Amino acid sequence: MPIRIVITGAPGSGKTELMNRLQADPRFGDFVFLEELARKLLRENPAYRADRAAFHVAIYHRQVARESALKDKPFITDRGTADAFAFHPETRDDVGTTLAAEYARYTSVIQLESSAALGEEYYSGDEVRREPIDDALAIEQAIREVWKGHPDYHFIRANRDMEAKLKRIIEVLDGCVERTT
Repeated sequence: MPIRIVITGAPGSGKTELMNRLQADPRFGDFVFLEELARKLLRENPAYRADRAAFHVAIYHRQVARESALKDKPFITDRGTADAFAFHPETRDDVGTTLAAEYARYTSVIQLESSAALGEEYYSGDEVRREPIDDALAIEQAIREVWKGHPDYHFIRANRDMEAKLKRIIEVLDGCVERTT
């Protein structure tokens, strides 16, 4: 199986910045980078906010389709299929899968702790992600519960120093790549 890495985390965890930095890093030049689908789908169809079930089923199916289209290419994705289960647990039954089946899709999962854990002065939303700090922390716990059983799961703590956090993430990514090549 090619290297398939999930970068996940609650709002304010730094996923977007990390993905942008990794894309610019020559060490990851052979990887395809997949953007977060939830943000894209909400921009395309804001009505999804009123139908969580349809929203998360759509995310799941689109994620599966785009991963399948990559065949044997290595990728790093901003969220993986099981993230839908953290936001809407019924999605797993709706799409007819198991956590074991979803874990098997990925070689490694890296969850970034949200800046919400550092307090309000470090946490902010945007036009799409509008969760208050308590909701972000609840989402973080739900994501952790979904992914923590993956055999190569890593949790990276929030850090007031983004460069230090990014350095730690790169170390974990390098280890993931080394173990699978």
